[in-house]
Amino acid sequence: MSTEAAAASADLDRFLTGHDEELYALTERLIAFESPCPPGRNTEPIQRFLTELLREWGAEVDVLPLYPGDVEVVARFRGRGAGRSLLINGHVDVASTAAGEAWSHPPFVPVRRDGRIYGRGACDMKGGIAAALTALRAVLATPERLLGDLIVHLVTGEEMGEGGTLLALDRTPPVEFALVPEPTAGEISLGQGGVVTGWITIQSPRTHHDAVRRRMIHAGGGVDGASAIEKMMKVMQALQELERHWAVMKSHPGFPPGTTTLNPAAIEGGRHPAFVADRCALWVTVHFYPGETAEDVTAEIERTVLAAAAADPWLRHHPPAFRWGGRSMIEDRGEVFPAFETDPHHPGVGLVERAHREVCGTTPLARMSPSVCDAGWLAARGIPSVVYGPGRWEQAHAIDEYVALAELQACARVYARVIDGWCGR
Repeated sequence: MSTEAAAASADLDRFLTGHDEELYALTERLIAFESPCPPGRNTEPIQRFLTELLREWGAEVDVLPLYPGDVEVVARFRGRGAGRSLLINGHVDVASTAAGEAWSHPPFVPVRRDGRIYGRGACDMKGGIAAALTALRAVLATPERLLGDLIVHLVTGEEMGEGGTLLALDRTPPVEFALVPEPTAGEISLGQGGVVTGWITIQSPRTHHDAVRRRMIHAGGGVDGASAIEKMMKVMQALQELERHWAVMKSHPGFPPGTTTLNPAAIEGGRHPAFVADRCALWVTVHFYPGETAEDVTAEIERTVLAAAAADPWLRHHPPAFRWGGRSMIEDRGEVFPAFETDPHHPGVGLVERAHREVCGTTPLARMSPSVCDAGWLAARGIPSVVYGPGRWEQAHAIDEYVALAELQACARVYARVIDGWCGR
């Protein structure tokens, strides 16, 4: 590290050490905003708070409506020129809670205890947002330090695949690198598999009384009909066979074998016991590897299912229908998260690694994420992206969710070095 870089890091550390309490307080303030999704439609208050904060720090801020009650924030800190641009992307919606869950304290009343802050969203990902914003403030404390532009996305809808980041990207200038402060427990996530949900539906053109079933299933009945629920069993068998085929024939570095799964997540069918089921719909969750697209894998699924249907005397004339993806798990019960993979030799990755080593004294593991987040949408727009943040996936969505104070401190120091090293002096 050069003498100038060492001095800059020391200045950033001094600032952050003097503002640890403000980092914790900001985390707690964000947790106190009730923004669970579902139900969603509740993020305007937290977004107003963050908008005012960013404007006080000198940002140009756009507030974009997504759904009634939910808005996106895109903030831009303009550099003085000749520097690289950086995007920080975080979501302010959090996982839902349910009545009767055994929380030690109310989930939206943050509690600080035993070196941790407890509350819904502490780990996923209000702690990461607070650490990133505090790091940004440390860089801004030195006048004219930014050379390149710094863009901040504070989005909603990530928990239910609602595309808030897509809307924010539509209002974002070209960016050279992105940092997503989702929880990674001190590791660097360089990619993720993709996810697409879909509906496979069998619909009979005729409705039959339960008393007609005898004529549909016994010799000489003469009724060309079928239970859509029973026929869906053939679809599920075809999906299971394809899933096993994928597990044998597909692999990707960084992922455990068999990561490509076809999960029959929910099934809906029939009317009531006086009818033969004339409709059945299967909700499927599909995981796929980087290098594949949702369009590729769903096309293969359709070919497989339709081939199985063609071998059935009734289904060949009443083939299943398919609907893939969607813009919201709440609005239309569908979602897509793209797979992505960032080059481990990208200079932004190296910068995050060096910053982690300086702050934590260890070399961070770089691996693929076991889950998905909005970094996939950033990468799909051509922005090399790294996911790195405080907390662990095991704590995300958990009862008594928490983030450790020491992890908030460390990540704020890492983020400050990344911001300064990428688009600062």
